Amino acid sequence: MASQTANRSSASSASWTMQEFFAGSGLVAHGLHGIFDPIWSNDICDKKAAVYRANLSDDHFVLDDIKNINGASLPQAHLSWASFPCQDLSLAGSLGGIDAERSGLVWEWLRILGEMCERPSILLIENVAGLLTANKGRNYTKLHYALLDLGYKSGAVLIDAVHFVPQSRPRVFIIAVKQEIQIPLELQDFGANWLHNKAAVKLGNSLPDWIWWFAEMPPKRIVRLVDVIDFSLPYDKDYVLELIPPQHKKIIDGFDSIVATGYRRTRNGKQCLELRFDGVAGCLRTPEGGSSKQFLIVKRNRELHARALSPREAARLMGAPDSFVLPERGNDAYKAMGDAVAVPVAAFVGRELLTKLAEAVYGDERSRAS
Repeated sequence: MASQTANRSSASSASWTMQEFFAGSGLVAHGLHGIFDPIWSNDICDKKAAVYRANLSDDHFVLDDIKNINGASLPQAHLSWASFPCQDLSLAGSLGGIDAERSGLVWEWLRILGEMCERPSILLIENVAGLLTANKGRNYTKLHYALLDLGYKSGAVLIDAVHFVPQSRPRVFIIAVKQEIQIPLELQDFGANWLHNKAAVKLGNSLPDWIWWFAEMPPKRIVRLVDVIDFSLPYDKDYVLELIPPQHKKIIDGFDSIVATGYRRTRNGKQCLELRFDGVAGCLRTPEGGSSKQFLIVKRNRELHARALSPREAARLMGAPDSFVLPERGNDAYKAMGDAVAVPVAAFVGRELLTKLAEAVYGDERSRAS
């Protein structure tokens, strides 16, 4: 970990409790701080566990393979959150599907739920947008019916982190509740709204017991890409400027000053650096593969330079404060951020949906589940 002192947060004052599966670096717990207290968290990656423990209270963290977890041994909680691996559902991954080796770990989570003496009344499953579309929606459909078999009704929403931070990062959030629970009218809609893309609408219109979740749109984002950039860092990747395609060079030439981000792509057998000029970074990725690193292109005073996005800038794009401790090794820091849920998105889901659900389900209960 970096040498800076961590402001380790504890959500002990939170109203509700949660079990957190695939907890990663702790950005979900950070976003839900003061709302849901993580009383049990698990991940298999020791590097992510180190980040989690450096930033959050770690007395509840279990470093182990989910296959070794027995549901009967877990503490009772109000919510179970599972951000299961996305590699087999992502367009950047193998598209092996929800039964493949990594994304198929969601079935281990469902097994654990089935083993619990008393299951949480609220579940949340998070993953990439491909969960809705991969295999023509059959992956999602299988998961929907598995939840029904466990006694939960559910619906999916798609929230892009771009509403909160200058990063394009759409993610699916499946919110499920026990079938007997009466959902507050303020959390339901009569059909699709801003939280549902075309794939969600198609699924929602075809699946039984689908819930059209509703929340008010967040206010317009204030933070800009230039607000997260450290302009004092050295530009050491100017060689990638040669990969900028002609049409993008023409756009750059029209500005005296501009900030753009881009990834290397292979088009027609040739490598190029595709840029975006909308003041938003592309979706952060884990540092695996040759096209996983996002580059920053800066033109100031008519001088054009390039470098890789820094780990701290990546953390800012995830909504993590500068006090959030990152690994000293760059690739470990990129992985900690690129394989996570943006902090303000987790906070929004917790505040606008999960808290109101918990209040409806549990009434005035505020004590920690035993």
